[in-house]
Amino acid sequence: MIAPLRDFVGAFGRLLDSHPDEPRILSEGGALLRTLVARDDWLPDAFAVPHPTYYQQFLLHADSTERFSVVSFVWGPGQATPIHDHTVWGLIGMLRGAEYSQPYALDAEGTARPEGEPVRLDAGHVEAVSPTVGDLHRVHNAHADQVSISIHVYGANIGAVRRHTYPAEGGRKPFVSGYSNTLLPNLWDRSAELRNTTAA
Repeated sequence: MIAPLRDFVGAFGRLLDSHPDEPRILSEGGALLRTLVARDDWLPDAFAVPHPTYYQQFLLHADSTERFSVVSFVWGPGQATPIHDHTVWGLIGMLRGAEYSQPYALDAEGTARPEGEPVRLDAGHVEAVSPTVGDLHRVHNAHADQVSISIHVYGANIGAVRRHTYPAEGGRKPFVSGYSNTLLPNLWDRSAELRNTTAA
């Protein structure tokens, strides 16, 4: 069941092994993520649980040298992030439901202001963020009556990255997101499938 995530992690690691520049990571990595979120039968239930008050960020995989991480964001009805940055490249793929991403830019006083129209991500869609292509946004569940889930890939162990939120009154506040889970999915136990193929 979890094989698509294992395949994605392996393919993404091989992409980074080839030492691509950021545009290639976002392009080819985005295509890999698009393939992953094109099907919705692999995310374990433990990493798809909404919280009644706030969104949850579950770590699915962290590269051993922290070159990239994969997380599921679980959005309860109407839940939203504050305006925030990432400081590293990122890819967001919509697995279930839909979300809106409102881009922001800093004005001359350092206050975050909306820039352009919100981008709607529906299931199967992928969007990129980074300090070079646009790093500031606010995200919210597009649905007021159902859970939405997005799969994110970042160019770091994102739960341990020092980032910032941007309050309406101006300025920025540091934060480190951490993760909502204490256990990881087991991507590497292939014993069941091997038993099935060797049974005679």
